[in-house]
Formats: sequence, structure tokens, C-alpha cells
Amino acid sequence: MGEESIYNLLPSVQQPEAKNPRYRSVFHEAAKDELKQRKTASKTMGPAKVSLDETTNFMKKRAKEPVLPEKTAYARPNADQKRPPVPLRDEKPVMGLTSNKNFIHTNAVENIMSSSKKPEPKYVDTPGGTANNLQDSGLVPKYIKKDTYGTVPKYLETRKKAMAEQQESYDVYVQQRLEKGALNQISPADRLVTLDGLKKNWEELHLQYQGLSVVTDTAPKKARKERMEAEMKQLEKDIDTIEKHKIIYVTDNF
Repeated sequence: MGEESIYNLLPSVQQPEAKNPRYRSVFHEAAKDELKQRKTASKTMGPAKVSLDETTNFMKKRAKEPVLPEKTAYARPNADQKRPPVPLRDEKPVMGLTSNKNFIHTNAVENIMSSSKKPEPKYVDTPGGTANNLQDSGLVPKYIKKDTYGTVPKYLETRKKAMAEQQESYDVYVQQRLEKGALNQISPADRLVTLDGLKKNWEELHLQYQGLSVVTDTAPKKARKERMEAEMKQLEKDIDTIEKHKIIYVTDNF
């Protein structure tokens, strides 16, 4: 009874509980637009948006049955090769033909004079003893029996002729340039001197390269090593070029 009060006689109004506002990202609209741009028909639920057929274009009866070609008269492939006609009833076959040949003696002579049949050559290529035909295996040199064996193929003759024509045109061009004085041919002695000088430079550079430090822990060491490797590579290329070409021409503008 002590808890009774006049204030409890009237019903109290329940105040709703205040909630915090729902979180909404600032990139919501941008993400929504990007999703709409990337969305395609094959990545969404439901059928793709395609144009519907007309109401009159519906599947009719026997629409999917195969269409057979038009019926044509059958022609036999050997119609022109007819058999001989049937003999008439009044035609009589030739009878009474006899032969004096002794087939037993003839067969015996043929068998005596004939040579024995040689077995077909085969080869075995498996441990199980699988035999194969030797003639069709490619192991028999059949090409030596061809009529064209040992002859130069036509494409090689054509290529050789083309190379000769190109060399002739190049020689004519070089001769014209020599006559004009635009090209100077290096003598064999100068070529050997140049080649010896390049080899000597390579040996000196290689000796210096071998004296470099094994550890390239600084930038100058690394740069020097790369520079020497590039110079040695260029010298090797020049030496290879001079050794391959016996005749060398130098222009005046060189």
C-alpha cells in the first residue's frame, strides 16, 4: 500500500527510444552508378532483354521435320555395261569340244620349274615380338632406285642461279663505285695489320678485365666492369667481321 500514489492512476505515455541515424557511406551514389554501368544482361538474374517474335510467327506442325530433296529417277552406275542377252531357245551351245592337254603333267612341270616363294621381310620393334612390314617402314633405301637419285633438285639450281645473279650485280656496282673513286679496297696487308691490332687491343682489355675485383659493391666498379664488357664484345664483333670477309671496301666518307 505504500507504493500507491495518485500519479499512478493516470496511464503514463511511453516515449519511444531514440535511435542513432543509420550509417550511409559518402560513396554510396558513386558505387551505385558504377554498378549500373558494369551490369550486363548475362550477369543479372532473369532472362536477357531480347526482342519478342510476332504473334503470327509461331511454330507450326512439322516445322522441324527435315526437308527431303526432290524425287529423281534412279540411274544405275553400270547401266551402260549390260550383260550379254539370254540365248534364244532355238540356239544350241557348242558341244563336243575336247583338248589333248595333259593337265596333270603340265601342273607337275610348272611346280618343278617354279621357284620357291620367299617370305615377306618383316622387322620386330617390341619385346613382345610385334612384326611389321619392312618395305613400308622406311628402313629400306628405296630412294636410291629412283630415276632422280643423285641429281640436283630444281629449287637448288634456281637458288644458285639467283645467288650468282645477285653476286654479279653486286660486283658490277662495286666496280662502278671503284671507278668513280667512292670506294677504296683495303689491301691484304692492311687487313692483317688491322686484325692484329684488334686482337692485341682485345688481349690488353681482357688482361685488365681479369684484374678487376670480384665483388662489385660500388657504382664505379660496376660501371667500369660493364664498360669493359661492352668494349670487349664490340672488339669480338669487329674481329669476326674482318675474319669472315676477305675483301673489304671503305668509302671516302668513312
